[in-house]
Amino acid sequence: MGTNNDDHTPAVSDEEWARFMEQAQAGTGQAPREPSARARMVTARLQGEPAEPPGWRTGPAWQERERQGRGKRRLKAAGAIVFIAALALIAIRPELVIDRVTGKAAQNGKAAEPLPAETARPSAPPSAPYPDRPTLKEPFKGSPALQWADGAAGIEVPVAEAVGGMSKEQVADALEKAKQFLVAANLDPATLRGERPAAALALLDPKLEEQLGRLEGSLTAPTKENDPLHLFSRVKPAELKPAGDVVKVRGRMWVEPGKEAGQANVLADYTFVYPFVKAKPGAEQVERTVVRREITFSIADPRKWQATAGKIWLEKFNVDLANSACDVYDGFLHPAFDEDTPTGPAPSGTPVDPYDRSKSMETGGQEGCGTVSRT
Repeated sequence: MGTNNDDHTPAVSDEEWARFMEQAQAGTGQAPREPSARARMVTARLQGEPAEPPGWRTGPAWQERERQGRGKRRLKAAGAIVFIAALALIAIRPELVIDRVTGKAAQNGKAAEPLPAETARPSAPPSAPYPDRPTLKEPFKGSPALQWADGAAGIEVPVAEAVGGMSKEQVADALEKAKQFLVAANLDPATLRGERPAAALALLDPKLEEQLGRLEGSLTAPTKENDPLHLFSRVKPAELKPAGDVVKVRGRMWVEPGKEAGQANVLADYTFVYPFVKAKPGAEQVERTVVRREITFSIADPRKWQATAGKIWLEKFNVDLANSACDVYDGFLHPAFDEDTPTGPAPSGTPVDPYDRSKSMETGGQEGCGTVSRT
């Protein structure tokens, strides 16, 4: 082992001395030299200095710091972009913030939840939502119909039971035929375009020749007393087109015994909400027409009555048209738009809510040209 210096550190390390001995035995190498005094001073000074800070002049730590710095800059840039986009959205649609502050957003979300099927007559009209105007994108905005079923899904057939001497199977068939009639008369695109409602007419008993003759006459030469709108929803394609492909529907259907044995009645009470826009380029204003129908269909046992099996009769029907021109009997719906010039008699009387289904039309209906509280 080498000699010690004054500071008690070995002048030559054990490793260097062992290497020298190996080289000496092999006849090579030189004796290890003791570090000079200057070298020992520098070594002692460096050993006495504190360790360098982590990452100082070292690649990996410096790169890590650069990555962290770039990550922070990227986060700041992304945050700025999100903030600018949010400001732009608020500028375009300030109601988003207003709705949040006023609680309207939560109320609108609740209003959009679909209603359960109607199984009995409501006890009151639907509550009035915020008076939002319909748009091409949201044609039912601001309407209770927003929660109603779409199209034929809103016409639910109840479970059939034997009634009035008619079997369960006969009643089930009558219920299905009644639904088919309502769909063909009020939801079929061809019927809405003003075409002959062939599918609906085909469901009626051909033995009712007089009634069928009146219906055919109403389609070709409508009058106040014989208007196809009494049973069919129709518009002129040259004037109007649907705002979207959805018609909202709500109502119910049930069965009662007929007037005589071997007869049963299927009663239907449904409201249809139609959003329309003018049939011209660039038209954006949406107006809704609300049509409520109460129809009594009937079936009879062919063994007792002059009736055709599998066909239905029209016992009676009532209609209420909300937002359609008064005293116009051309067989088509005519909702009013802001640009239209008023024609005919001015509506009068207490405004009626067309969404109110709490009363029968026979007891709560209004004759003549009235006003509606909303559409």
